[in-house]
Amino acid sequence: MRHDTKGLIDRTQRRSFTFDGNTYSGFKGDTLASTLLANNVHLVGRSFKYHRPRGIMSDGTQDPNGLVELHQGDQITPNLRLTGQELVNGLDIRSQNHLGSLDWDLLELNDLLSPFLSAGFYYKTFMWPKAFWEKLYEPIIRRAAGLGRLSMVNNSDRYEKAFAFCDVLVIGSGPAGLMAALTAAEAGAQVILAEEDFVFGGCLNSETYDVGGASGHIWAAEQIAKLREMDNVRLMKRTTITGAYDGGTYAAVERVSHHVAQSGDAPLETFWRITARGCVYAAGAMERPIAFQNNDRPGVMMASALRGYLNRYGVAAGKRVVLFGNNDDTFRTAHDLAAAGIHIAAYVDSRADADITGDFPIYKGAHVTNVKGRKRVEAVTITGAGDVMADCLGVSGGYNPTVHLACHMNGRPQWNENIAAFIPTPNMVPGMEVAGAAGGTFSTHGCLKSGVFRAREVLKALGLEARAPAIPKADASQTRIRPLWMVPCKGRAWLDFQNDVTVKDVKLAAQENFKSVEHMKRYTTQGMAPDQGKNSNVNALAVLADATGRGIAETGTTTYRPPYTPVAIAAMGAHGQGAGFAPQRFTTSDKISRDMNAPMIEAGLWYRPSYFPKDGEGHWRQSCDREVAMVRSAVGVTDVSTLGKIDIQGPDAGAFLDFLYINTFSTLKPGKVRYGLMLREDGYVMDDGTTACIATNHYVMTTTTAAAGQVMRHLEFVSQCLRPDLDVQFISVTEQWAQFAVAGPKSRDLLAQVLDAPPDLPFMGCGEVSVGGIKARLFRISFSGEHAYELAVPARYGESLFKGVLDKADALGGGAYGMEALNVMRVEKGFLTHSEIDGRVTAGDVGMGAMMSEGKDFIGKTAAQRPGLLEDREELVGLKPVGAVKELNAGAFLFAVEDDPIRETQQGYTTSVAFSPELGMIGLGFLKNGRERHGEVLKLVDHMRQVTTRVEICHPVFLDPEGSKARD
Repeated sequence: MRHDTKGLIDRTQRRSFTFDGNTYSGFKGDTLASTLLANNVHLVGRSFKYHRPRGIMSDGTQDPNGLVELHQGDQITPNLRLTGQELVNGLDIRSQNHLGSLDWDLLELNDLLSPFLSAGFYYKTFMWPKAFWEKLYEPIIRRAAGLGRLSMVNNSDRYEKAFAFCDVLVIGSGPAGLMAALTAAEAGAQVILAEEDFVFGGCLNSETYDVGGASGHIWAAEQIAKLREMDNVRLMKRTTITGAYDGGTYAAVERVSHHVAQSGDAPLETFWRITARGCVYAAGAMERPIAFQNNDRPGVMMASALRGYLNRYGVAAGKRVVLFGNNDDTFRTAHDLAAAGIHIAAYVDSRADADITGDFPIYKGAHVTNVKGRKRVEAVTITGAGDVMADCLGVSGGYNPTVHLACHMNGRPQWNENIAAFIPTPNMVPGMEVAGAAGGTFSTHGCLKSGVFRAREVLKALGLEARAPAIPKADASQTRIRPLWMVPCKGRAWLDFQNDVTVKDVKLAAQENFKSVEHMKRYTTQGMAPDQGKNSNVNALAVLADATGRGIAETGTTTYRPPYTPVAIAAMGAHGQGAGFAPQRFTTSDKISRDMNAPMIEAGLWYRPSYFPKDGEGHWRQSCDREVAMVRSAVGVTDVSTLGKIDIQGPDAGAFLDFLYINTFSTLKPGKVRYGLMLREDGYVMDDGTTACIATNHYVMTTTTAAAGQVMRHLEFVSQCLRPDLDVQFISVTEQWAQFAVAGPKSRDLLAQVLDAPPDLPFMGCGEVSVGGIKARLFRISFSGEHAYELAVPARYGESLFKGVLDKADALGGGAYGMEALNVMRVEKGFLTHSEIDGRVTAGDVGMGAMMSEGKDFIGKTAAQRPGLLEDREELVGLKPVGAVKELNAGAFLFAVEDDPIRETQQGYTTSVAFSPELGMIGLGFLKNGRERHGEVLKLVDHMRQVTTRVEICHPVFLDPEGSKARD
C-alpha cells in the first residue's frame, strides 16, 4: 500500500500501466515493482521447475522473482525485471512461465510431484525406454525449457554502440562512489561515474540517516550537482558495467530510452566499451536471505528492501510485518517501519545476546521456522511463540559484497569471517581498487573514507596528486553478525528461488559425490537462473560446506563471468541486425555483375555472382550449363579477387614458406608458381593454394576465399611465436589487387587483345605485364582445367578492366561465368575447396601425401605421422550415380548395398556434387580406403532429403586426368 508521507517520488506526475490486463497507477520515480506493491499486488510470477507462486523479494537488479514480459506491438521482451524498470505510461506487462492464468497455473502440478523431481532427476529419469526420448521426453523438455517467450518476428528496436576513455572509472554512486568521483575529479583526472539505477546516490536514496548534516539523498544530490559542473566528469546513470576485461577495458550497457513512452530516434540501449586507466569499484553489497521452510512465499522479502520501498517509493509492503535477522542492520528496518507507523508483529533475532529494544514483540535467540499461506504470507511460525499473524516477512541473513566485476579476470574472492562474506582479493583486476561495501566496509562513515582512500590509490598509480577532502560526518557504527544460513526443518527450505533449488538438493549433490562447488552448481542448477544466484550462491556454498565437513573458505566459490546482469544480444551486436550482421565485402566487378542480373551469393564475407542469366533462361541450370560449355569451347572470365593474397618478402621468405607448406618453396625460381598444401599443428589440412615467386626473396601467396583471415592469423602466429628467428615481412594485399581468371581455349587470344604485349608464359609461370600502360601481373594457372590465366591489376582499375575484358570475350564467343559454373568445372577436375578440406582431412586423405617433404621440417609434420592418421582412412574419391535415381546430394552418406543405412555401417560421405553438361551428375566424397575401391558400387543415402541411390566409386579427376588442356 502507498504511504502518504514517505518516498522520493513525484506525486504530481501520475503514470499507469497494465499487468496481465489490469491497469495500475503510480508516480514518476516509481518502478514497476514499487507500483505493484503500492497496489497490493504481491503475486507476480511462477518459479521455473515447480511453478510455485513468486512475489517481489528485493528492490534491486538482484531480485530473482520479478521477471515479466514486455509487449510492444508485435514485439515481446522476456525476463524484464520489475525492480529495474521505471514506470512508464502505457506499458503492457504480462506475467510469464505459467500454463493458464498466473493465479491458476496448471503446471503447479509439478509441485505435487516434487518428490520425483529432485536435483539431477533428469540424469536418471530419461534413460529408458530408449524410444521414448525422441517422441516423448525431448518434446516435453523443450516445451518446458526457458523463461518467457520471444515474438519470433524481426526485432525492430534500435541499438547503438559507443566508446569512451577516461583516467578513472567509478562504478557505483553510493557514499563510497561519490567520494571517489569527487576526489579524482578535483585532482584533474578525466572521470566517468557509472550508476545502474536511474537516480544517483545508491543506498542513500533508501535510508533515513544523515550525511554531512543533511539527509543522505539530499547530500548525494548536492555532490552530483558539483560533479555535473565539472568539465572533466561524465555522469552516466542507467548504465550497468557488465564486465571487466584486459587492458582496462570495461563493457557497459546504458538504458537510453527504456524510461520514455516515445523514444523517437533514440536507441533503446547503447553498448559502451570504456577504456579506463584506473577504476574504483564501489558497487555496494546485496542482502542475502536465510533458508527455512516455505521461505519462498510471496510476501517474504529482504529486510532492507522493506525500508527501501518505504523510504524511496513511499510503499509499505505489508500492514503486519515480521522481521527475522542475524545482524544489527535488520534493526534499522524495524526502526524505519515503526517510525512510519507500520505495525511490527514480531522482531526475531537468531542471536540470544542481540542488543535490541523497541515498542514491539522481540524474540531473541529464536528462529522463523515456517511461513503459512500460499499466494501471500498469512502467518509466520516462530520458535517459542508459535504462529504470528502477518502479511509480510522481512529477512536478513547478512550482506554479500558485490564482488562480481572484481572476479571477471578469473580471480577468486577471499572469505572474511568478520562479516561472514566473500570480499575481493586485492589486484584481481589490474588498476582496480575496491571501495566501500563492495570491499566489506559497511558503515556509512567507513564507506566515505574508503572512497577517498581508494581513489587516491588509483590516482597515485596514474602519477596524479590528490588532496584528502574532508570526510562528511556520518554514522560510523559497525554491523555485527552471527552467521545463520538455514533453519533445520522437515519441509523444503529454498536457496535459489527462481530455479527451485532447496537445501535438500545441495545436500543430495554432496551425498552423490558432487562435492566440488562447480559440480554442485551444475547438478542442482543453483545460481543458473537469470539472476545468476546473486542472493543465493553464498547460502548454497555454506550448505555444501556443512554437508561435506569443510569450511566455506575451503569450499570456495563458483566462477564469476561477464555479464554481471543479462545483456540483450542485440545490444552487444549493435548495428549487426540484417545486413549489418557481418561486414560486406564487394569486388570491383560487383556493379557490373549486378547490372547483368547476376544473383549474388556470399563467399566468406564477399559477394560473388552465382551465374549470369541470358534471355530465355528460366532456370539457373540453363545458365550454368551454358557458361561451362562456353569456357570449355571458347573463353570465360570470372572475378577471383576474393582469394586471399599475402605479399611475403625478406631474406628468409623462402625458409618461412618451407616451414608453412608441406612441400618446398625455397627452390622456386622467380617467374614461377607452385601449388602448396598447408597443415595445422595437429597434422590436418588447413588450406591450399598457389604461391608465386615475383622476384628473389619476394613471393605472393594465394589462399582460399574462406580461409584468408585464418591463414593470415596463422602466418602472424608462426612468425611471432614459432620462427621469430626468420627475417621475413608479410602483409595482406587482398583488397589492393583486382584479379580475374581468363579460361578456355581462346584465353590466349583474348589476352593478346588486352595486354600491351601478347602473353608468353609457360604453365605455372608468372610475370609482370602491362595493360594500357598500367603495370599488372599475369599468372598461368588454372582452376577450370582449361588453358587459363589470372590477370591482376591495382584495384582502382578493376572495374574498367572487367568491362573491357568482357567486351572482347563476347566478340570471341565467350563471356562472364559465375560460381556455379566454376564449381562444376573444379568438380570435373577433382580440385579441392573447403567442402573437402573441412578441418578433418589429412594430406594423405586428399591424395597428396607424396607432397610431404622428407628433407625439411614443416608445421604438422610430426603430428601427421600419428597412428590413426596414416591407415584405414576415408580417402578422396569420385562418385557417379548408376542406379535408377540419378540425383546426388552433398552431405549424404555411403553404405554397402546390403547394409542398413545407420551410423554404425556408414563408410563415407559426399562433399561436393555437380551436374556436368558433358558427364552428367558427378560428385566428390570420402570413402574408407577409397583409392583401393575404384569400380565398387555403393549405396548413397541422404536421410534429410530422403534420397537413396547407387553410386560407382571412381577416380576424383573426371576430365582430362593428364592435364593436357591446362598445359597446352
